[in-house]
Amino acid sequence: MQYIMSSWFVQGMVKATQDMWLKGWDERNGGNVSLRLFEEDITSFTSDFYSNPRHIALTQDVSALSGQYFIVTGSGKFFRNVMLDPADTLAVVKIDEQGKGYYIMWGLVNGGVPTSELAAHLQSHIARMSVSHNQDRVIMHCHATNLIALTYVLELDSAVITRELWEMSTECLVVFPDGVGILPWMVPGKDEIGYATAEQMQKHALVLWAFHGVFGSGASLDEAFGLIDTAEKSAEILVKVLSMGGKRQTIRSDEFKLLAERFGVTPMDAVLQ
Repeated sequence: MQYIMSSWFVQGMVKATQDMWLKGWDERNGGNVSLRLFEEDITSFTSDFYSNPRHIALTQDVSALSGQYFIVTGSGKFFRNVMLDPADTLAVVKIDEQGKGYYIMWGLVNGGVPTSELAAHLQSHIARMSVSHNQDRVIMHCHATNLIALTYVLELDSAVITRELWEMSTECLVVFPDGVGILPWMVPGKDEIGYATAEQMQKHALVLWAFHGVFGSGASLDEAFGLIDTAEKSAEILVKVLSMGGKRQTIRSDEFKLLAERFGVTPMDAVLQ
C-alpha cells in the first residue's frame, strides 16, 4: 500500500514551501501554492482520503474545474512548518461537479480551510489551462521582497516594469518573454482580485500585485518557482543599480531582438517598441 505522505505531490509541496520560506518570500503565514492533480496522480492514494469529506461552498463559478483535484496550502499556515507537519498545513481538495464548492479530501487534520487566496488560484488555473493548452498546473503566490519594492518607485505599467527586469538579466527575456502583468493594490482574498489576476494570467505567466506580492504559473513546481526566482533576482539587481545612481549602459532593443531570435521566443510587443 502506498501512503499519500510519500507521494511526489506532497513531497513536492514540502520542498517548494521550504525553498520559498528560505528565500525570505513567505514570512509568517504569507504566501500560498496550488498544484493541479490528474486522476492518475491520486489513484494510488484514495485509501487515505476522508470517508466523509467536508464540503465548502465557493462564492464564484469554477465549473470549468469541476471534478478536478488540487493540493493547496492551508489558510493561516506557516510555510516554515509545512515540512514538520504536511498533514496539518496542506490539503487535497476536489472541486464538486457543479463547480460551486469543493471537498477537503485529505489534510488540514487540525481543522481550517485552504488558502484565503483560493479565488485567485482557481480563476488563474482556468486561465492558464486555456493559454498553455493544459500544460500549466501550478499557481504560486509569495511576497518576493525586491519585486514588491519596485512597485513603490516604478510606474505601474506592464511594459515599463517588464523592460526594467529584462535589462537587469539577459535570461529574463528568455524565461518570461510574455512579460509581467501588473495589478494596482486591491483587497486580498476577495473574488475581485481573483478575477483581475486571472485576466492578467491570460497574457502573462507572472503577475505583480502592487505593494503586496507576485503570482507565478508553471507546468511544475520547479517551473513556477524558477520563474519567480528569476524575476526576483533581476529585481534585486535593479534595486542595487538604482541605489548606485541608475544605469549608465544597458541592453538595447535590437540586442533583445537578436536574443529572442536565438532562443526562439516571441517578446511582449509593447516592451520593444
